[in-house]
Amino acid sequence: MSRQTANVVVLGVAGLSLALLWLTPGALAGFLGLAGVALTAYLRPATAVRASSLALLALGFTLALSQVPRVSILFYGLVAVLVALITIPGIPRWIKGLLGVAVLLISVPIAGFSNTFFLELGIQIGIYAAMALGLNVVVGMAGLLDLGYAAFFAIGAYTWAIFGSPQAANFLSGSFPLPGNYFYLFMALAIITTAITGLLIGLPALRLRGDYLAIVTLGLGEVVRVLANNLDHPVNFTNGPQGITPVSRPDIGWFHNLMGSIGVELDARTDYQFFFYLLVLAVIGIVVLVNINLGNSRFGRAWIAIREDETAAKAMGIPMLGTKLLAFATGAAFSGAMGVIFAAQRTFVSPESFTLLASITILGMVVLGGMGSIPGVILGAAALTAINTDVLKSFSEYLNNLRQAGVLNLPNQVEPAKYERLVFGVILVLMMIFRPQGLIPERRHQLEIEEAKEAQR
Repeated sequence: MSRQTANVVVLGVAGLSLALLWLTPGALAGFLGLAGVALTAYLRPATAVRASSLALLALGFTLALSQVPRVSILFYGLVAVLVALITIPGIPRWIKGLLGVAVLLISVPIAGFSNTFFLELGIQIGIYAAMALGLNVVVGMAGLLDLGYAAFFAIGAYTWAIFGSPQAANFLSGSFPLPGNYFYLFMALAIITTAITGLLIGLPALRLRGDYLAIVTLGLGEVVRVLANNLDHPVNFTNGPQGITPVSRPDIGWFHNLMGSIGVELDARTDYQFFFYLLVLAVIGIVVLVNINLGNSRFGRAWIAIREDETAAKAMGIPMLGTKLLAFATGAAFSGAMGVIFAAQRTFVSPESFTLLASITILGMVVLGGMGSIPGVILGAAALTAINTDVLKSFSEYLNNLRQAGVLNLPNQVEPAKYERLVFGVILVLMMIFRPQGLIPERRHQLEIEEAKEAQR
């Protein structure tokens, strides 16, 4: 297809999608909008046409969500626009930034104020994306397989949950829970605490390699979970399997006033959800900047050298233990900060949230997105969180409706929501077969895989 034809097709589909999303919003219009995003990505129109098409589609999905906020496919259309902005080459950075900010700060809140589930989904994606970026430092950059990463998440969550609830009164004298505004201080304390914990765990563990390191980190992660599950006697530190609730939230009166000054009226249903959504976005921005700067620093280059060939890196004079410990502590600090946000946002913490399966899921986000790739890891976190949180459950509800209507005669056991881990495993297997470099691969990994394929021919 010629460039001129591609321009006409892409703009035509984008314009038609905008009209349908505005006038007759619904699932059908949403699927047409998704088709428009796909055509924009794969037909290779002119750069200006691509930018215009994505802007029109983002506007269309926003207008549709303001009218029918219960249709999830429209929200995923906005996610698809963000993915296209990240992956499509050639679009100027200022256009990507402007459209991305508009989607995140205008489109998603519009949808979230009508259906708070979308704000909740955005918060969960942000929390897991930040943790996946932390694990990406350990696994993607330094090449250290960590199967106990959820332990640092638990330490951060319990750091605030114990002192931000009446729980601390069981073993300390004083007035508990602490005021909600201590939340910000405890985010800093959790970063320090988990970084130190990462150093202490890493000192014995990082002397090992490969499978041995994976087994040791797996065991250490389980130790933290078991401690959280059993430290309810003889002194009740964690309240055991019952968990800790209610966990205090920060006072957001200033946030109400700020939003009111710009014309955004919040109520009890949306105020904390919107606050935590913006807070998670801010933390994600900081984490991304830290990742970029670390990747370009001498520490980042040392991590990559260790990942590529540890023996050669050691021969070049790179201190193995210190460099690995820095990677371990950095990843742990990111996870600890998100643990504090998780505890305050949920107002409940229990050991069930920090199992081995949580560590495997975060590792899967890194592998699915592309090890070492910052946009890839964020995309992997968004994909798996959406699948586990909404897509499979919505598909199960759809099948149940068809079953009750007599359209399908399926056994009750056929519910995709019950097999989310099976689906997760199948996705990873297929990825390793057909796209081992991940959804958005790091350039170095992509070149290595292409060289390996060339060598096999």
